[in-house]
Amino acid sequence: MKILIAMDSLKGSLSSIEANSAIAEGFLQASADFDVQTMPIADGGEGTVEALVLASNGRFVDTVVTGPLGKSVKARYGILGDGTTAVIEIAEACGLPLLTKEERNPLLTTSYGVGELILAAIEKGCRDFIIGLGGSATNDAGVGMLQALGYQFLTKEGALVGLGGAELKNIVSIDGNAVSEQVRNARFRVACDVNNPLYGTNGAAYIYGPQKGATAEIVKDLDEGLKCFGDVVLDQLGTDLQKIPGAGAAGGLGGAFAGFLQAELESGVGLILELARLEEALREVDLVITGEGKLDGQTSMGKAPAGIARLAGKYGIPVIALAGDVSEGNRSLQDLGITAYFTIVGGPVDLEEAMKPAHTRLNLRRTAEQIGRILRITC
Repeated sequence: MKILIAMDSLKGSLSSIEANSAIAEGFLQASADFDVQTMPIADGGEGTVEALVLASNGRFVDTVVTGPLGKSVKARYGILGDGTTAVIEIAEACGLPLLTKEERNPLLTTSYGVGELILAAIEKGCRDFIIGLGGSATNDAGVGMLQALGYQFLTKEGALVGLGGAELKNIVSIDGNAVSEQVRNARFRVACDVNNPLYGTNGAAYIYGPQKGATAEIVKDLDEGLKCFGDVVLDQLGTDLQKIPGAGAAGGLGGAFAGFLQAELESGVGLILELARLEEALREVDLVITGEGKLDGQTSMGKAPAGIARLAGKYGIPVIALAGDVSEGNRSLQDLGITAYFTIVGGPVDLEEAMKPAHTRLNLRRTAEQIGRILRITC
């Protein structure tokens, strides 16, 4: 039996590669006759760089950029096997994990480092970009990124605005004359699985601001700034950011990529599975093992297991999903194309304990071995 293991990461515990490895060990413990293949998977968020670099035999590049509060941070991006496509997770430069809980304040945080990552990749010869938008600590409409790329945003006095979401309401004009041809000619595909507009009650500030440290008062202030910025862009560039689905993603970075860099905002898991060539791999397997940290009602909303199950369904390949928690075990998971699902947790246990990498690795290996023993008998 040929088995393809394509797990998403179990956030806070194991990466996709680590999870795949543990499951592969379990199946091979059940039977050395299993033909096991692994494929690192992501949905456009954490793990996207790793998954695509490994799938394409590319390479990782480490650099230093401006972090969300202006301090230098180490960041990693990838260059795919073709040598001209860069893959970037914006969280490497402006992600929530770069800040303590006390430091989170989207009035102050900037996406400037994202622009620096793009420029670094351009210097390496990259002209095509895959961008993962997940996990930002910012609400600056991507202005910081655009500033790094050469765009100038001016106050009514003609001065350059500073960094952070608080500066949006001060912008009255935009100057793109300093943007290089290399930036203008670059091509961007952006993994974006939300449709939030730039501003309003369903926009970037109201929906995502609180998790980034914004109080109710700050949310209102940020939303006003986003609307002000949107009005200036519409008036001067003729682009209505508010009408772009997903413009509010990552604190407005979705709008910056689509409105200024002509990026395509695409389903994250669809984009990653296409680039990883999952469909080609599926044609040669008998069973797929996938999963993530938690299987629930959100799994169908752009999550990797749902995308994998849909593709496997085209070829009639059964799919088994594994997760630390299956909180909504109902028909909805089978409706996605998942043949069967299993929680890997063996009994009552504290969440913090269950998420320890060593425990997760053991639980995945044990569960896979038991599934493998059943398959060994039935095959």
